[in-house]
Amino acid sequence: MNDRTDSLLKLDLQVCFALYSTNLAMAKVYRKLLRELDLTYPQYLVMMVLWEEGADDNAPLSVSRIGERLFLDSATLTPLLKRLESAGLIARRRAADDERRVEVRLTAQGRALRERAEAIPEAAACASQCEPEELAALKKQLDDLRQKLS
Repeated sequence: MNDRTDSLLKLDLQVCFALYSTNLAMAKVYRKLLRELDLTYPQYLVMMVLWEEGADDNAPLSVSRIGERLFLDSATLTPLLKRLESAGLIARRRAADDERRVEVRLTAQGRALRERAEAIPEAAACASQCEPEELAALKKQLDDLRQKLS
């Protein structure tokens, strides 16, 4: 083995490991914050999409639209949606015009949870001990990297 090959395989030099280990640390922060909402982090992400897009009886969101926003396929998303439905936060039903399409709506309980969740982003930002500008720059870098990798 030469020095170059040896240095390429050092764990601490890997961007992927920095992302992975940071994700683990961030997940730990969110797990603690979301405990009082009785949501997992993936469930929280689904709820954020539904809150943002105002998914109600007049404007339901399709499962495929939620998947697009979260970069998840329906096989991953369906169990999350089932658990949220069992918790009374969402309702799912087949679209009247196309039974292949499943539409998701927030329930009154799901809409009410939004108010309790409003403190989560700020608490997560505080846990990072970063300035808002640092977090914004980091988010942009990560978005750019994801785009390049896609």
